[in-house]
Amino acid sequence: MSGNKESRLILALDVYEREKALEIAEQTAEYLWAIKVNWPLIIGSGLDIIPELKDETGLPVIADLKLADIPNTNRLIAGKVFEAGADYIIAHGFVGSDSVMAVMELGKTIIVVEMSHPGAREFIQPVTDKLIELANRLEPFGVIAPATRPERVAYIRSKLKDGIKVLTPGVGAQGGSAREVLKAGADYIIVGRSIYASENPRESARRFYEETLEV
Repeated sequence: MSGNKESRLILALDVYEREKALEIAEQTAEYLWAIKVNWPLIIGSGLDIIPELKDETGLPVIADLKLADIPNTNRLIAGKVFEAGADYIIAHGFVGSDSVMAVMELGKTIIVVEMSHPGAREFIQPVTDKLIELANRLEPFGVIAPATRPERVAYIRSKLKDGIKVLTPGVGAQGGSAREVLKAGADYIIVGRSIYASENPRESARRFYEETLEV
C-alpha cells in the first residue's frame, strides 16, 4: 500500500461519520501520503472504516490510538487493528519499552515523543529526551513531534537516528506552519481540521500539498 510518494501530507480524519470520512478521503486522496484515523472515527464507524478507506483511496492508514497500556493489552488492541488493515499504529513511549515492543512485534509503529497541545509542556516535554532514547533503541518507523513548536521538532530531529521519520501534528488549526516545521526537519505534516472542516477539503489539501513541495 503506497500513497502519493511525492507528498509529505497526512490527513487527520477526525470525524465520526463513515460516509463523511469516505467522501473527504476520496476528495483529497491524490494530495496525501497517508490518512490518519483516531478514536472519533473508529468509535463512530467501527474498525471496518480502515479497510474501507484503503479500498477507496489506495492510501496507507495510520491508526492513531496512542496506545499506553501494559504489553499484553497493547498487544491485544494492536493485533485487532493491524488485522483490520492498519499500516501503522501510534503508541505512547512513556509506558516503557516492553509495551512499545508489544506493538512493534505486530507491525510498523510510531512513538509519541512530544505532543502539539499546550499541556504537553507539563509532563511529556520534560521526558522527551528519554523518549528519544527509547526511539533510538527500538528504531520504530517514526516518532510524533509538535508542529506547533518547530524549535522542538529541530531538537528532536537532531537527536534521532537517521532513518526514523518525524511526523508532526498541529499544522493549521492548532497554529503550526507547514513550511516552518518541514524546514525544522519534519518528514511529514499532519493536518486535520484545516482540511476536513473546510468548505472545500480538496482545495485545502491541494494548498497544503503544494506548500510542502516548496520546502
